[in-house]
This record gives sequence, C-alpha cells and structure tokens, in this order.
Amino acid sequence: MPEQPPYLRIADALRQRIAEHEWNPGDRLPSRTQIGQEFGVGENVVRRAQELLISQGLLEGRAGSGTYVAEPRQRVRMVRSSAREQPQGSPFRADMKAVGRRGDWESRSEAKVSAPADIAARLGIGEGELCVRTAYEFLADGKPVQLSTSWEPYDLTAGTLIVLPEGGPYAGAGVVNRMAAIGITVSHAVEQPEPRQATAEEASLLGIQKAALVTHIQRTYYSDQGRPVETADIVVPVARCEIVYEIPVNR
Repeated sequence: MPEQPPYLRIADALRQRIAEHEWNPGDRLPSRTQIGQEFGVGENVVRRAQELLISQGLLEGRAGSGTYVAEPRQRVRMVRSSAREQPQGSPFRADMKAVGRRGDWESRSEAKVSAPADIAARLGIGEGELCVRTAYEFLADGKPVQLSTSWEPYDLTAGTLIVLPEGGPYAGAGVVNRMAAIGITVSHAVEQPEPRQATAEEASLLGIQKAALVTHIQRTYYSDQGRPVETADIVVPVARCEIVYEIPVNR
C-alpha cells in the first residue's frame, strides 16, 4: 500500500486534535514553523495540510493573524432529483425553503454565443454553432452557495418566449417547465459529479479560499426524442453544501 503523502498525514493529525477538542473553535493554531518542527516536516507541507482543512471548513486563515479553528457551520442540503421539479416555481427555492433558507439567484444571459468544442459535444451540435449561455449565482439567505453556467442550442428556442431563460413569462421556471411551454417534453437528465479545486474566479464569486474543494456537476437534460436540450456546469462548495441524490423507485 503506497505511503500517505506527508501533508495528508499532517492534516489527519490536525483534524484529530480538533475532533478531540485539543483545539476548539476560535483557537489560534501554533505557527507553521512550530507544527513543522513537531512533526519533522517543512513549512510548505504544513501549509498544504492547513489549506486542505481550510477548504473543508475546519480551519480558517486570517490575513496577518494566522490560522484558526473555524466555527462549525451547518451545511446547506441540496437535493438532486427529477422529482424536485416544480409545476410552478423554482426547485432551488423549494430546496432552500425546506431547510429554512431564502433561496434566490442572479443571472446574466448572452444569446448567439458560439459553442466551444466540449459544450457542442454535450449538446450534439457542431462546434461553433450558436447557443444561449446563462451564468447563474445561487444565493441562500443572500450568500452564494452555487454557481451554474447553462447552455441551450439557439435554434431550439429562437423566436419563442423562452429564448432567454430568465426573461419573459417563463423566467425562472426551470428547464423542464420552460421546454414544456414550447411543446418539448424533457424525459430525463444525466449528471456527472466530480470533486476538484475551485478556480480563482469561482473562489471569488463564492467567497471561498482559492483552490478550496468544490463539487463540479456536469448536467445535461434530454427530450423524450433523445435530443440534448440544455447542458450546464454546476459548482458547489463542499464546505458549505452537501449534495443528496433522491432516486425515485418505480413499483
């Protein structure tokens, strides 16, 4: 079995001390030099260990002051399920209401954006074909908890009332309900979640540490004819949100 990298070993040791209340929320950790000397590692190893625990919400860095044990946070639960689609209103708002939060979002749409190669492949269209791209920032009680960038083929909605996802009478209704308004039945969605580190832009928008852990979900909605009608990249910070999949069972 391969040996554990030194920074993970240090992170485990620091995590255990927090769990055993050797350090409590609000306590300042010893300096990186002191921790490094105790464990026989360099400061860079300690820094990586602390950055990992910061990304997981156990520690927080304070500029010019040091590293502290973070106050415990209750993570927002986000349910991923086709059963959450609402006949009226937003699934996100419904999820936030279920956990006693106020759900809202900000968005900006651009029409006639050329599809990059990866998006074109996911939508089953040619590279460079026109799309409507919408960037979302989802908020719980006014604080960002999720980012999403959505792409829809322009030829699918051009000239209809739903061409802009956040404009017109179906603004904010969600993909399933919007597509139904123009006679397209969305039958299912495919989601592919994976962990990764936040980019600098994502960290800035979400108010988290650069390179903090996020869950990246690649989602594509399909019509009952098998055509992809929308694809999105969803980014959720691990320290703030837990993702739960609800799977309907047919009897």
